[in-house]
Amino acid sequence: MKAFSIERYGKQPGRLTEAPAPVVGEHDVLVQVRASSVNVLDAKIAKGEFKLILPYALPLTLGNDLAGVVLSVGAAVRRFKPGDEVYARPPQQRIGTFAERIAVHEDALARKPDNITMEQAAALPLVALTAWQVLVETAKLKKGQKVFIHAGSGGVGSIAIQLAKHLGAFVATTTSTANVEWVKALGADVVVDYKQQAFETVLRDYDVVLNSLGPDALAKSLKILKPGGQLISISGPPTPAFARAQNLPWLLGLVMGVLSSGIRRKARKQGVSYDFVFMRASGAQLDEITTLVESGIIRPVIDRTFPFESTAAALDYVEQGRAKGKVVITMETAPPDAHPAG
Repeated sequence: MKAFSIERYGKQPGRLTEAPAPVVGEHDVLVQVRASSVNVLDAKIAKGEFKLILPYALPLTLGNDLAGVVLSVGAAVRRFKPGDEVYARPPQQRIGTFAERIAVHEDALARKPDNITMEQAAALPLVALTAWQVLVETAKLKKGQKVFIHAGSGGVGSIAIQLAKHLGAFVATTTSTANVEWVKALGADVVVDYKQQAFETVLRDYDVVLNSLGPDALAKSLKILKPGGQLISISGPPTPAFARAQNLPWLLGLVMGVLSSGIRRKARKQGVSYDFVFMRASGAQLDEITTLVESGIIRPVIDRTFPFESTAAALDYVEQGRAKGKVVITMETAPPDAHPAG
């Protein structure tokens, strides 16, 4: 089968190759991929930025989002059958959605929302699960609370704004001048044009901050939180608690403790908490998201689509940081029997 893979870590984005057919375990579902989407995570994995905590074997097929059709199921699978339309973020140990087919553990898979296309569905799993795990699971965001979401026009930000509004929060975000009205239409109550103003000078007394940017923005975010507030970062630095949850070697936990010691110390001094969230696969949470999509509460946001053959160009475009919403890769829609499970 065709797949987009890297043979070594570095700046080269990878190439289309012939890859072995997926091995389908008893709890796995074999999916014909109809669409995938590109995340900043894909570029970071390709460059080797996560090789200490995600020790993938090379060559590695990239890709962390999929929407497609079930071709076959493992012997123990009961929730899915051939022909089902599904979407998922595969478990982090078994990524590889930039391919014609992939075997996904059934616990990571959910039925695709009926009211959106394959391309729209592929734009959702990683960013929607990230928003859910930050706002619902970690922050336990409540009606009437104030949340600040960095980069509101990005993949995570555009979904997090919609979810936060559904939860009843007051939402502030940042974006560039050109996107201010567009982000307001997603539901943001306050939009700070970062080209005109510094967010830390105009926002005060927030309960939660979702940080997706670098260390400078992270430190400034502390200034807008009220005592007891929560600073939650999806871009690091990781914490010892994260290392324990991932069952990483003690030495890596020690390193992460050092990396995050500064921000954790500053947070404690200010009476707020700091958490690092590294999104994990969850079919059960995707089922919740499906309900919100089918109810019209959350809608996918797509900036551009690229054909599978242009995956390298799609990765390059995402790295430029200008995408409004998600960048989607579309696969050839060959009939299922054209790609036997083999």
